[in-house]
Order: sequence, then structure tokens, then C-alpha cells
Amino acid sequence: MENHLLLCILLLIPAFASSDFLVTHVRNIKKRNADNDLVVNGIEIYSMKIDSKVTSRFAHNVITSRAVNRGNVHKEVFFDVELPKTAFITNFSMTIDGVTYPGTIKEKEVAKKQYEKAVSKGQTAGLVKASGRKTEKFSVSVNVEAASKVTFELTYEELLKRQFGKYEMFIKVKPKQLVKDFEIEVNIFEPQGITDLEAEGTFITNDLQNIIKKTFSEKKGHISFKPTLDQQRTCANCSQSVLDGDFTVRYDVKRTTPDNLQIVNGYFVHFFAPTNLPKLPKNVIFVIDISGSMSGREIEQTREALLKILDDIKEDDFFNFILFGSEVHTWKETLIKATPENLDEARKFVRGIDTQGMTNLHGGIMRGIDMLNAAHEGNLVPKRSASIIIMLTDGQPNVGISNTQDIEAHVKKAIEGKYPLYNLGFGYGVDYSFLEKMALENKGLARRIYPDSDAALQLQGFYDEVSNPMLTDVELNYPENEISDLTKNSFKHFYDGSEIVVAGRFIDNNQNSLTVDVRGEGANDAMSYTTQQDAEQTAKAFQEPEYIFGDYIERLWAYLTIEQLLEKRIAATGEEKENLTAEALALSLKYKFVTPLTSMVVTKPEDHDNQDGIADKPTEAQSPVFRHPSIASELHYLYLARPTWYTSVDGDPHFIISVPQKEDAICFNINENPGAVLNLINDPVTGITVNGELIGDKRANSDAKIQNTYFGKIGIGNKYLDLKLTVTPEKITIQNGNEKTGFTWLDSVTLQQEGLNLIINRKKNLVLSMGSGASFVIVLHQVWKKHPLHQDFLGLYTLESEKLSEQTHGLLGQFFHPIDFTILEIHPGSDPKKPDATMIVKNKELTVTRGWQKDYRRDPKRGIDIPCWFVHNNGAGLIDGVHTDYIVSSLF
Repeated sequence: MENHLLLCILLLIPAFASSDFLVTHVRNIKKRNADNDLVVNGIEIYSMKIDSKVTSRFAHNVITSRAVNRGNVHKEVFFDVELPKTAFITNFSMTIDGVTYPGTIKEKEVAKKQYEKAVSKGQTAGLVKASGRKTEKFSVSVNVEAASKVTFELTYEELLKRQFGKYEMFIKVKPKQLVKDFEIEVNIFEPQGITDLEAEGTFITNDLQNIIKKTFSEKKGHISFKPTLDQQRTCANCSQSVLDGDFTVRYDVKRTTPDNLQIVNGYFVHFFAPTNLPKLPKNVIFVIDISGSMSGREIEQTREALLKILDDIKEDDFFNFILFGSEVHTWKETLIKATPENLDEARKFVRGIDTQGMTNLHGGIMRGIDMLNAAHEGNLVPKRSASIIIMLTDGQPNVGISNTQDIEAHVKKAIEGKYPLYNLGFGYGVDYSFLEKMALENKGLARRIYPDSDAALQLQGFYDEVSNPMLTDVELNYPENEISDLTKNSFKHFYDGSEIVVAGRFIDNNQNSLTVDVRGEGANDAMSYTTQQDAEQTAKAFQEPEYIFGDYIERLWAYLTIEQLLEKRIAATGEEKENLTAEALALSLKYKFVTPLTSMVVTKPEDHDNQDGIADKPTEAQSPVFRHPSIASELHYLYLARPTWYTSVDGDPHFIISVPQKEDAICFNINENPGAVLNLINDPVTGITVNGELIGDKRANSDAKIQNTYFGKIGIGNKYLDLKLTVTPEKITIQNGNEKTGFTWLDSVTLQQEGLNLIINRKKNLVLSMGSGASFVIVLHQVWKKHPLHQDFLGLYTLESEKLSEQTHGLLGQFFHPIDFTILEIHPGSDPKKPDATMIVKNKELTVTRGWQKDYRRDPKRGIDIPCWFVHNNGAGLIDGVHTDYIVSSLF
């Protein structure tokens, strides 16, 4: 219509109208169209700037976003930022119509009490969650009146790590709409001088490549990226933004000496990264989980990664493979040299690796340690060489010694600090806390391998990081009478392309010089030298005040100290852990870092009644903490950490359905009479069926409106294998054809036969897998035998449900397929701690209640609270049909 109207106007313009009028009119229409493109849901983000200052590897980043409500009514404005997991948030504020609402950093327990107080009023927001492999998402929203403006400003800091010869700074770019004034600006100052400055973006097209402006000379580097509106568009007339992806800056510094020492205001930082050293031979043992849960894509990707790693192993290296399922298998009896012939034989071995059995993690890792110890004691490997163990697992130990504390103790005693242990956790079924603690106790680290299509590249990428050791037993020694609060200064290995960083504080704040002794063991001989620096030399190097932000060395020291205290805390216990916690907390509060011990409380105006938001720092071992805005009531709430995603039924009986894509859960109860048999899982493709028979209390409770029922018998069958497993609180019976085998809960059993893997953990639980299908955990609940009311019962937990077919159904089985839902209109319920809401699921509106159900897998007595949305009335509206449709005649 607008184009047609314009045509009419042109035809009716009088002769005296100037051509300037026509041009101006066309421009005004184009401007009006462009302005419409800038407004999404009534909100225009008219400015977004990412300003990064890097001084001696320490990055100070400020993200500023300015928005205006172009609508006629109040609107909710969102500020979503993804920042590196290695970063600490240091500040956040919102400015609305000239009034600033700052964030304050508090001890987590203090913030939690403030949160709990607010949640009872329905007025809270969880602001941070893990959102990817390398990022955490900071999210906040606020109501803004019509025509009002809001400015968000977030500051975070991080120490850039050197890998493969480059420092890398990662910026996530995702404004979600066109922004009139968008800019990324990075200023780098390195007193050693800058080399190899580069910038790239995953979203950068050929047209955008020339917009990245990059300059560097001597000590200063500058990068800017400022696309116009038209350059941000995905196409000429599109309103979608092409700015969606990763913007990465990489650089290195000049190195005329192996190290660089800087002293400022009573603090120092020491960078150590020698170059041109001969590579050390390495001795590497790969300890690989081949249990049944690794079958399919995981074992295929593992084989693919190992084959690529074999291509990179040097001829001077020694290596071996150890595989653990229920049993432990080795490729060779000892480490062997990586000759071409041996590598060819190893490739044949790797191609034949397949899955079998359960997870004897203890047996596998101890075999690797014993083999490495024997190789050193027997002089089978070079004296000047670097030894490492790399373990890959996707599950939890359940054969042999399965107590994780016992495994940690045995491993630590066997390694005795002689070499690092690297633990790779494949997927989300691992006990990452256990893997991380065990690695840190043994001078290594843990890394999660994400179960995606590039998992093989992730495995190979980790190996590349540790594949080129240059030095062992590196020590940087400082005068004890001059230095206090020193960060870690001894390192088992130094790898090519990396960097060691040590920072400390002078006892005398006015001291302006420092002497350091550096020692390490190289391929040919020992490295030993002394380096010295004074504050005047640093001051000469730092004559660019516009590039320096505050007391950067002091903040770098605080960042590194907190990071290392938190690492030590993972492996510590008792009083030592308390002391480390107190020290890390004090520094976090002093320097205003959001760490796992602190939270940022953000108070914001909501209808003249302030709301408090809590920003926490997630850890890799936790599930994410995140926010979920409702559309109507604008209540925000914090989701608590939860274990691995699974589906279960336990208790009286309550069902828990994990919804991974929502990072949340739905739960419901089934109220039915004792003696009823419920179909829980039925998969016609694999032939697996799971049914459960209900029992009641010993006698009816006259005070209860509904009598409690529990599962007193569970039957798991596979019709194609002619297998049936019957479990009661008294015994476990296996029927294979006409043959029957029985056990009691007093037995400790590991059983493997065709199509069946079974482990009975005495008086606790059993773990079962049939064929290539899912795994099941049945938990035994025992009550006091003389209890007047209750009796023993069972709980069922399904793992790896994706291994069942798409035709799987049943009260539990129907939820093995993806399910989506939306939560609206959160409002206080009858219980002030449990708000009600409207759930949109399967095109239905259900009234649900926020609550908790128990996960008893690890603690059958007390359980762990799992937050979930509770669907009332026997799951009506959520389950297909009604619950009575799932009643069957017998256990099989």
C-alpha cells in the first residue's frame, strides 16, 4: 500500500515542487521502514557495545545495552548475555529513566535467605545458567513504561589462557534483533609486545569480513567490529540479524626470554612459557570404558578419536590401551614403543574395540597405574620422559569396588604424585564430581565430553593439549621472606604452546624488585636459571594509561588465587575444606567476584514492589541454575541443581519425568488400589516390558483421605530373549526359558549371560540391562520390620531410555519421546512455598504446582529433592488417555 500511495503522490505533485522534496519524502519512507525493523515486540535495542580491555592477559569486559519501549503500554525488556565459564561477573546495573539499580555481591547463604524470603512472595529471579560447552547465560528482565528507556551494564573479568601458542578471548554475539548502534571494541596491551593478532566470527560472511578492523604495533593491539543496519541483515529486505555466533580474538606475545615478570603496587605476576625446547618422549596409557552404555555412537566416536590419536603419536613415545567393562582387558602386557609396526597393530586393535558388560572403573584405572609404575621401576621407558594416564568413561562404577571414596583413596595411594591423571567424562551419566576430584588429587584435570556429533574431535582436541610435554617437575621458587599469598608455583608438566602463570603479594608493599629461581627437567638436561625484575622496568613498559584498568595485577592475583582455592576445595575434606572455603569467600567478597561461593543480588522495580534476582556461578559438576519468566504474572524463580536426566517411579507411587530441553521435570502420582498391576514400559520393537504391582500399608490409615500404595513387585521381561526378572523386597528371580535362578537382597551379585547384565548391590539396589536396550535401577526401601503401618517396597529408575524404540509406551515409556511444555501465569498457591501455574502441554491447559519429589537412587533413606511441576488428578491431561488404561492383568 505504501508504494502505491507514493506513486499517487508523485503524479499529483505540482510543477513547482522541487526534486529535493521528492528525495526527502522517499528518504522519510525508507527511514520509517528501517525504524519498524528495529522494533521487536514493542522494544527497540538502539545501542549495544562490548568493550574489552586486555592488559597482560587479564581481560576486563563491559557489555552495555540500551533499549527503549516504543509501545503504548509497559513492556518487559530482556537482557541476555552469554559469557565464558572461566569468567567471574564483577558488576551489573540497570538504569531506568535515570534511576540506577545496582547489583550487590553477597555470600551465597545470605543471598539464598534473601531469595527464599522473596520466593514465598512470588518475586524472584535466577539469573545465571550454564548454556553451552564454554558459556554461561546471564539473563535479567524488567518492566519498562511506554516511551521509557533502560540501560543494562554487565562487567566480567577473566585470565586468558594460552593454548596451542595463542591466547584466546571468546565473545558470544547474539543481539536477537537489528541494533542501530552495535559495536565490539577490543584493546590489548602487552608489555612484551604483540604478535599474530587475529579476529574471526562464526557468523562473519565475506561481506562482513572487511568490517573487522585490526591494527597492532609493538605493545598495543586494537580490534573493532561495527556493522551498519544493512550489514546486519540476513538479506537485503530482511529484519532478521546475521549477528548470531562466536566472535573470537587470538594473539600471542613476543618472547625474547623464557619468562616475563611484572611488579605493580606490591603485587607481581610471573609468566613462564619457554620456546624452542626439544620435546620430551611421553608414556601414555588410555583407559577406556567399554561397558554396555558406551554402545552405539559413543564407542564409534571413541574408536574414531583413538585412530586419529595414533596418527599423532611420536616414534619416541610409549603407549598402551586398557579396556574395562565388567572385566579388564589390556592390549599389551606392558607399554610398548610407538614404532610403525606397533602403531599398525594398535590400529587393528582399536577398530575391534566393542562394548560389553558393566563398569569396573576401579579395575581399569588401577591396572593402568600398576602398568605405568612397573614400566618406570623396570626402566622400560626413558628416564627423561613424561607419563600420563587418560581415562574415558560415560557411567558410574558398578562392578568390583564401586564406592567412589575408596576408588579415590586407592588411586591416590598408587600414583603418589608421580604423574597426572586426566579424566574425561562422556555425556551426562557420569559422576563428574568424582572424576574431577580424583583428577585434581593426582595433578590432572577433568573434562566433560559432550555427546554430540563432534565428540571424536573433542577427544582428539583434549589429547592435542597434552600431547607435547616439554618439561616435567617445573618449580618457580620465590624468596619466602619476601612473598606471601603465593599462587601455585610447582607444576608436573609444561606443555608446548601453553603458559604457566604465578602471582603473589609482597610482604613489604613498597618492595620493588624480585628474584626468581626457575627449575625443570627437559628432554636432554635440567633447566635451571635465575630471573630478576624491578618495578621501574614494569613502569617503563606501562606508559599507556588509557590501556590500563585499575590495579590489574592485584585483580589478576585475586582471580587466580580464588580459582585455585576452589580447585583445592574440590578434593579437600573437613577442616581443610572449611579453611579453603573461608579464604576463597573472603577474596570473592573483597574483589566483588561472583564465584560458586557468592551470589549477586539484583533488585529491580516491578509494579512499585522491588523484586530480587539471584545470580549464581554454576559449576561443571552441577546442573545449571536458570530463570524462567512467566508471561502474565512475571514471577521468576530459581531451579535447584539436579542429577542426571532420567525417568522414574518411586514412593507412593510418584512419577518423575525429566524434560532435558527445558532443564526441568514434570511429576505426577497414581492413586490406585493395592493389587493393581500398572504397565510402566512396553516396547514392541525390543520386546522389553516393565510392569509393577501395587501393595498397600499393612492396615488402612483411617486418618488418610487416600490410602498409600507402593510397588511391591516389579517384573521386567524381554519376549524375544525369553527372559523374565521378578523383583520383590524379599528376592530376585530370573527366568530364562524354563530355567529359574533366585537371589536375595543379602547377596552381592554380578551376573552376565546372553542378553542380560545384572548387578545386585547388597540391601541397596540392583542394576539391570537386557539386550541393547535401556538400563534399569531398582531401589530397595526397607522399613522397620515392626512398623505398625508401612512395609518394604521398591522404586524403578530408567537410564539410557533413548535405546528403546520410538514405539515405546506405558505410564513411563510414553515420556521417553520428546515432550514440550510452557509455563504461564505463575501465582501463589495454597502452600506459600509451592506456587501454582498454568501448563500448556499436548495442546491442553493444566493447573500445576511447583513442588519436589524424591530421587532415592543414591540415598534410599533420605533421597534428594528434585524440583518439578506437579500434575494433579493421576496425571490427567499429561498422560495419554486415563490412568486406568494402563492397568494390566498380571506382571507378565
